[in-house]
Amino acid sequence: MSTRALRRLKGKQRGQEALDAGDLTLDDSPEELLDTASSSPPSDSKGRKAKKNKAQKNFSNIYELIGDADNEAEIISPDEEEDTPDENKTSGTEKKDDIEKPDEKQENASTKSSGDRVKKKKKKKKTKVTEGQDAVPDDNIDLILENLEQPNGLGLQNEDCGGSDRRSVLHVEHRNLNSETELKRYFGARAVQGDQRPRQRNRQFHRSTWMTIPKDSWPRFSRPGISMTLLQSKDGIQYFTFEHGRDYQQVQFKFLDAVESMDPNNIVALLQLNPYHIDSLLQLSDVCRIQEDQEMARDLIERAMYSFECAFHPLFSLTSSTSRLDYLRTENRAFYLALYKHMMFLEKRGCPRTALEYCKLILSLDPDSDPLCMLLLIDFLTLRSREYHSLLQLHQEWEEHRNLSQLPNFAFSTALCHFHLSQLEDVDPEESEKERHKADQLLQDALIMFPGVLIPLLDLCTVQPDAAVSSHVFFGPKSQLGQPPALAELTSLYVGRTHSLWREAAVMLWLEESVKEVLRRVDAKDPLVEECQNKRKQRYQSAPRNIHRHVLLSEIKEATSSLPLEVTSQPVMGFDPLPPLDSVMSYTRPERQHVGATNESTLSLFFRSLLPNFNLQGGPRPEDELEVARAGQELNQEVNRLMVAMRDMLANIRFQEPPRDENPYRDEEEWD
Repeated sequence: MSTRALRRLKGKQRGQEALDAGDLTLDDSPEELLDTASSSPPSDSKGRKAKKNKAQKNFSNIYELIGDADNEAEIISPDEEEDTPDENKTSGTEKKDDIEKPDEKQENASTKSSGDRVKKKKKKKKTKVTEGQDAVPDDNIDLILENLEQPNGLGLQNEDCGGSDRRSVLHVEHRNLNSETELKRYFGARAVQGDQRPRQRNRQFHRSTWMTIPKDSWPRFSRPGISMTLLQSKDGIQYFTFEHGRDYQQVQFKFLDAVESMDPNNIVALLQLNPYHIDSLLQLSDVCRIQEDQEMARDLIERAMYSFECAFHPLFSLTSSTSRLDYLRTENRAFYLALYKHMMFLEKRGCPRTALEYCKLILSLDPDSDPLCMLLLIDFLTLRSREYHSLLQLHQEWEEHRNLSQLPNFAFSTALCHFHLSQLEDVDPEESEKERHKADQLLQDALIMFPGVLIPLLDLCTVQPDAAVSSHVFFGPKSQLGQPPALAELTSLYVGRTHSLWREAAVMLWLEESVKEVLRRVDAKDPLVEECQNKRKQRYQSAPRNIHRHVLLSEIKEATSSLPLEVTSQPVMGFDPLPPLDSVMSYTRPERQHVGATNESTLSLFFRSLLPNFNLQGGPRPEDELEVARAGQELNQEVNRLMVAMRDMLANIRFQEPPRDENPYRDEEEWD
């Protein structure tokens, strides 16, 4: 018997024969071992094998879990081989029989011992087959294995693919929430991490989190007073909310006072005392971003996210897409805004795949109402990260109940997805032609439905349109001026955000071909043109509040200029832009009592000198003196009217300028 077969039988690796302690027993002397190792005739291999097996029976080895009866049945001596029935032997030569016997021992041992992990995958497959078919001759084993391995492999592969397809379109992966994962994929781990090692001295202990990595430069973390509570669980969906403690509420009131003072230094002073106050971090981050300190702005947002993640409920999940947060509650809005601002920093940093995960996370928190309108952004991040199939899956699953094709961004982005899929190199020619035909059809329908997108898109791409296109009535200035206000806001938002995706030469040629085909269909009086025109007139009359909120957060000039007057005329706070009209507030801010007259204007001091009881803000009234309070309120109203009249009078005063001298160069000493 060959040494290779013996090594396979014992489960040893190559080159380990001299280190095996099972070969050294009390019955074997060193001289016998040397003689056994030096003997070269092949006829003595069976005797050496039987002798070694008998010696190993009295010594602990990897086969000691096998019963004695099994060992006796497996160990076959040369004399017993001659007495075995012919039906259990193959018709091969004696040399082939000697090689196949250890394989049979290997199969029997692997079926009865579960601790042997050194065996190869092929031997494990043979073991599974021999368990159910003990009476099958050895000649048919290889044929049976070939027939059984193929369907099993395909079945497992199909199950894996089916499991990935059954995932929700909003499924989030933990590893994709870290931007370093994407940066390492682009530049390598050494380029991202460098040779810097964390210093063990003066190192703070931070809680392990998924969204951010705590930095040693941050202040020592202490719970700021935010907690998360589970409200209810219904149909597999869990509804949570953040809650503010009593101390945190007092800090929140101080923050509102600092915002009203219009001085960022007051917010900085508040953060020095409360380094993990969420709204202060968000507001100061906007100030740093306006001052072009991007690194500090991003660091403040990450600190706010770390504070939120430390307050998570144990059942709150970032990846299951079954955890909900109601945007109507004021305590939950800061979490939405922190995620959105962090997502925009990641997109500008060149991490679109990580930004896409945060976009799906925000959308999964409230997919029905979508308070930040992430459906206007998810297509752009998906195209940038080249996740074409996921965008098409989202469009297919949500089109029925969300009507996504009526949004300009989805109408053009789905066509762009099919075009990029047709340009892949590893796609069959038939599949590529099919994707290209689908892309042409979708792009033509999008241009017919939203003709006001073409000219602004070409302008931002620095492409001069053809005279036949720019002078045509369908794509000319009339199509842009005749758009409803809500549609103009959506188209300007899409063009301002995604124009960089259309600058590729191949994409621009494809767009040119589609525009020519659309003009031909318009001139041929295609019924789809009139149908889309009627849809534009009936729809897009007024945009909902979440779209206005999204446009304000995007800070795209083309879109913000198209906002209606009722949005631009009211003040917008960075920590809570356009709050919902039906907000749910768990606590209210107490009224401020103006003690003294240090912050009052000169006109207010004048009226206070005339009327000592005058109060411009209308202070609190005692409940037991309602009549006096009503009289004082009427007096304040009259005084306010008087102040308005005096303000108008002062505004209409025009001072007459002194007459100018006709000869300015006249000598002052001259007299008439």
